[in-house]
Amino acid sequence: MIAGLKGRIEATTPDVLFVDVGGVVYKVNTSGTTLAAVGGPGDLVRLHTFLFVREDQLTLYGFAETDELRLFETLIGITGVGPRLACTILSKMRPDALAAAILDENADLLATVPGVGRKTASRLILELRGKLVPLPEGPAGPATKADTEVIAALRALGYTAAEAHAAAARTAGQLELPVEERVVAALREVGQG
Repeated sequence: MIAGLKGRIEATTPDVLFVDVGGVVYKVNTSGTTLAAVGGPGDLVRLHTFLFVREDQLTLYGFAETDELRLFETLIGITGVGPRLACTILSKMRPDALAAAILDENADLLATVPGVGRKTASRLILELRGKLVPLPEGPAGPATKADTEVIAALRALGYTAAEAHAAAARTAGQLELPVEERVVAALREVGQG
């Protein structure tokens, strides 16, 4: 079993890294989150990998963080969620945003991920409830009602779930501000991101 790769990025596509390890180039399927984190062609990379084995194929999946790999492994254990859909989910939602959606039983948010309909979203909530590692507490503690309101406001303005969650997380240290001012600060964060 290949548990990890360390090498130089040869090339990238929207969902694949080609990694040169000692003259052998590995095709590693991955998420957009990992692609954004590892750099581009010529950069050194270290990936935590999962070898997906089926009768007719061997496919390598790799992630920059062990937490993302663990979440990927959890997701593919759910009925109806294969490796490609798991990568799509991880590309569209950060692990903490996914955990929050599961905790809040927010099927509507999960259904915004391409390929995840209401039925799959409900299955994700049912099967992942209690299985995900608790959300790490940031400097402001766990997600608050104000965070939820900021996310809802950004979603109403047309931002994706991932963008809204990321902006709310970056403004979590400003809890003393009224929700309206946090929304304005979050809009600035989205504009800079």
